Amino acid sequence: MILRVAKLAVILAVALFYTFVVFNNLTDYDSNYQFVRHVLMMDSTFPGNRGMWRAMNSPVWHTAFYLSIIAWESVVMVLCWWGGVRLARVLSAPAEVFNRSKSTAIAALALALLMWLVAFLEVGGEWFLMWQSRSWNGQETAFRMFTVIGIVLLLLAQPDSDGTC
Repeated sequence: MILRVAKLAVILAVALFYTFVVFNNLTDYDSNYQFVRHVLMMDSTFPGNRGMWRAMNSPVWHTAFYLSIIAWESVVMVLCWWGGVRLARVLSAPAEVFNRSKSTAIAALALALLMWLVAFLEVGGEWFLMWQSRSWNGQETAFRMFTVIGIVLLLLAQPDSDGTC
């Protein structure tokens, strides 16, 4: 039972994290908007790099990217809470039931991994050369979050069986 409680606790912890992220992005919109804007404009990458043709200088694109990130985070948040509630409801149920109830939480964590990998490490980091920026480089944070979410996903995905801790 302790392993199930641990799985429930970590998915709820991720849900809480995304709740704070979404709250911060909505109540202090401009702070992270500036991050997205500068990454897309590539205005702090190495001078003279040959990738500057990729830069997006339109505020419309900056807003679209940022709103899509907030929407993505919101979906992850809702799915994490929903997945946590589903797991809490079957915490004492047979292993087969508990295992089947993991699907929403697993989907949430997979979406979270994709966000950090695709949006931040691939698109921001490589396409918009965020790695070249000293002031607008979020790759370390993205890697940390990808790792944390990945560990939570690996823990949650471990099959439960009746009679285990």
